[in-house]
Amino acid sequence: MAGADVNSNRSNTPSATVDPWCLTQSQWRPDVAARDETLFALANGALGVRGGCEESASPTQGTFVASVWERAPIHHHERHFGFARATDTRTPVADATAIRIRVGNICVDPADGECLAFERTLDFRRGRLSRLLIWRTPQGATFEVRAQRIVPLAHPGLVCIRWILRSPDYAGPVAIDSCIYGHRSAAAQGDDPRFGAGSGVAMRITQTAADANGAWLAQRTRASAIGIVCAQRHRVAGAAFAGASSDANSAQQIFAATLEKGTSVTIEKYIAYAWTPPQSTQTDAQLYTNAEATLNAALGSGFDALVDAQAREYANFWNAADLCVDGGRRDEQALRFNLFHLFQSAGRDGTGGIAAKGLTGEGYEGHVFWDSETFVLPVLAFTAPALVKPSLLWRLRTLDRARAHAREMNHARGALYPWRTIDGDECSAHYPSGSAQYHINAAVAFAIKLYVEASDDRAFLVEGGAEMLIETARIWLQIGHFNARRGGAFCIDDVTGPDEYTALIDNNYYTNRMAQEHLRYAVEVTRELECDSPRVFASLKQKLDLSESEIADWSRAAEAMYLPYDERLRIVAQDDSFLDKPLWDFAGTPAEKYPLLMHHHPLTLYRHQVCKQADALLALVLAGGDLDRATKRRSFDYYEAITVHDSTLSASTFSILAAEVGYADKAQRYFFDSLRVDLDDLHANTSHGAHMAAMAGSWLALAWGFGGLRVNDGRIEFDPILPPAWRGYRFGMLWKNRRLAVAVDAQTAHYTLLDGAPLEIAHAGERFVLHANTAQSRRLSDHTQTACATTKIQFPGAFKALIFDLDGVLADTAHLHQAAWKRLADELDLPWDDRVGEKLKGVDRAASLEIVLGAAASNYTDAQKQELANCKNGYYRTAIETFSAKELLPGARATLLAARAAGLKMALASASRSARELVERMGVAELFDHIVDASTVARAKPHPEIFQRAAAALGVHPAACLGIEDAQAGIAAIKSAGMAALGIGDAQTLKQADAVLPNLTSFDLHMFVALA
Repeated sequence: MAGADVNSNRSNTPSATVDPWCLTQSQWRPDVAARDETLFALANGALGVRGGCEESASPTQGTFVASVWERAPIHHHERHFGFARATDTRTPVADATAIRIRVGNICVDPADGECLAFERTLDFRRGRLSRLLIWRTPQGATFEVRAQRIVPLAHPGLVCIRWILRSPDYAGPVAIDSCIYGHRSAAAQGDDPRFGAGSGVAMRITQTAADANGAWLAQRTRASAIGIVCAQRHRVAGAAFAGASSDANSAQQIFAATLEKGTSVTIEKYIAYAWTPPQSTQTDAQLYTNAEATLNAALGSGFDALVDAQAREYANFWNAADLCVDGGRRDEQALRFNLFHLFQSAGRDGTGGIAAKGLTGEGYEGHVFWDSETFVLPVLAFTAPALVKPSLLWRLRTLDRARAHAREMNHARGALYPWRTIDGDECSAHYPSGSAQYHINAAVAFAIKLYVEASDDRAFLVEGGAEMLIETARIWLQIGHFNARRGGAFCIDDVTGPDEYTALIDNNYYTNRMAQEHLRYAVEVTRELECDSPRVFASLKQKLDLSESEIADWSRAAEAMYLPYDERLRIVAQDDSFLDKPLWDFAGTPAEKYPLLMHHHPLTLYRHQVCKQADALLALVLAGGDLDRATKRRSFDYYEAITVHDSTLSASTFSILAAEVGYADKAQRYFFDSLRVDLDDLHANTSHGAHMAAMAGSWLALAWGFGGLRVNDGRIEFDPILPPAWRGYRFGMLWKNRRLAVAVDAQTAHYTLLDGAPLEIAHAGERFVLHANTAQSRRLSDHTQTACATTKIQFPGAFKALIFDLDGVLADTAHLHQAAWKRLADELDLPWDDRVGEKLKGVDRAASLEIVLGAAASNYTDAQKQELANCKNGYYRTAIETFSAKELLPGARATLLAARAAGLKMALASASRSARELVERMGVAELFDHIVDASTVARAKPHPEIFQRAAAALGVHPAACLGIEDAQAGIAAIKSAGMAALGIGDAQTLKQADAVLPNLTSFDLHMFVALA
């Protein structure tokens, strides 16, 4: 960040030094050049240029055109009907950013010298990349380069560079080579499926030329038959044209100068691209003419005028999307960085969608997925709705391809959009996690609905939106059926939801819920057209052979949609079988085995309860308006414990739902996980390109999460919270051609209609009307989960069993354990403080030993570790020989007796191997129906095994058990087991618990009541 390397973490840079309008890097790191090229990339929706240095060669510097791609066959050794036969890959095009320096015959590459000063700045406000680099060559000469670069939004095929060279100590001749390099293959995949197919496709170079006026290079793909020309021209001061050359792979112009100390050479380089659609017969000469026209216009305007025009374009965007974070300048900077990349990556001509990596890199081969409609387009719908329509027009343009794909999948009617694509055809070779994700159709419908509501562009429905809705809605009736075994409920079988660690299942909650919304909206739109545009409707009915009975079937299916729900856990079920599967062994999976998809066969993942990313919870965010907050909270608790967030899409959904159900701390934590995915390279693959959906997710977590923004019946509602880390925040948005600003501080939300007609909104359910240039304020509602301080604690239902931890709940043995561990640590001359002791709470003996040994653990063999554990246990055994009833904590005996008198079953679940002996010494052993200790389980807390075993031994379903713990690991284990959790101790420490009491003296059975 400002004053530091871009990979610094949140705590390293003082917030006061951060400019929230810029990303500034002050350390040149050639070893992570690929990462930085992604971060500092520029684009305009059609053309993207990575942010490398003009004068230094980098194998990962590249330029991409959204509409230039190549097709390669997919080789299936066992090919079945309907399998995708080919994949499309967005190939790198000629890169003309290179401006190389030569002194004599030596190429002066800064990477070979000593960097003396460096600063690279991405200006979000103006859409400009600026750079300073000063270095000393191995021969002792010092050079300074200052450069600026823009990719103008108003000119789809144009790149503009101003590059200035000077030397404070070198006097003599220099040559400057301004180059176009053409031959580069698409990057190979290796073992990472998130990167590419590894096809190695490249464009063939058909012509190169260079002279005093300019240089150009023509390329063409083989299978897709797309042609492209890259041409360059210059304005030069302080140097003269000295020659030109071209070969089979490049074209260049050479400028020569004699530097004096303190003098400089300025080169303004204008680069233009012109390309054809697929299967075009347009010639290279015709493309060159188009590129020349772009160059002539750019040269006529001049660099400064183009920079000013670019700044005006960005000012219009920020005028609507303005945001501010009081108390979090770094967070504001990251939000602006993410919005900047979304804005510049959005297509503007309707010929393509927004790829998963935008135009910043080669990850996912340039493919577009469902996350474009589900994450990226919603952000643009609220901040720049005009940029949503081109992506929807691209989907409309490829509707016939979607119809063809539906036939490939044996659907007689309708359209099925491909899971991953560039030009409209399915490019996924792995159908269980590809084509089976039918929810892509619902994503497109969701984006259409939100766009029409946000922009008021109802004409789009007539232009083709309604046709898309109808054709895609038809698929649900072909993959679903009215199931007599479920009382006529409409069921959808053998699909894959967003969680790609579970595939080909029946009644995926997310898919069914979004299909329901899709069908309802398709009915609404057709009825609206029938009423308001009868001629359009009649034409559409005839064209699509649409009948009244088919529309009625959509309505009937939507109302009968089966939405899985577990009555005992009282949560939404991810699918019909998910909750029947064994839990993944989280405790036994080391950190180096994540992400799981890189280390485990898909079938291994499919057989367990483990989520790659938010699935059912995403449905609760996008279409959960009819569910109560308690159900959402219980569902959040359950799925949080089994989600590994191997997808960058996941954290923002968790943040949004956490904010809604009152978990402000968790909402903030997940927000930060989403906010800096690329800035901090959290998934170690930013070098492949920026994560567009994660960037979008950070804004959604701000507006939908903290701001509580929802759309209901075409109207916007808010229910804001203030995250603990901030003093306040503000975000701007567009809604139905009006600009609205939302500002939140510690107690109040302020709503200002900046322009436009009066607008009705709602705050925490209260509706009111805003008028232009006026603000209204409302107090924040209080739905944040807090520790229980009232006379009653409300849980999902009455409990049949209580499962107690021992240490810290019933008795204080932790200090004896800690004393024994400290004695061992002292003998081994190992460091010890209270933080070590706190980490030992609820942890078994073997894990505790690892904590105590710390970095020294690798110095001991397993046999030696066993000897040390036995030694510690000897110290502990000596200490407990005097244990008696007086060791029971206040309220413990009374609680146990009251529970027994009420007929509740009780179990003890303790990490202590001496648990049975201890309760016998304290005289309460007979009050327990079952005792589970560390000797009877394979995996320690926070794994839920010990609580699962206790519930099974009692014969009580986990949902009917209340677990009582004093340690974070224990609370996590209880929640993972599907139980409610009562924490004993500090509410801030045990914030994952459903409720917290200071001790058992506050425990009262009458506090636990069922909800009405």
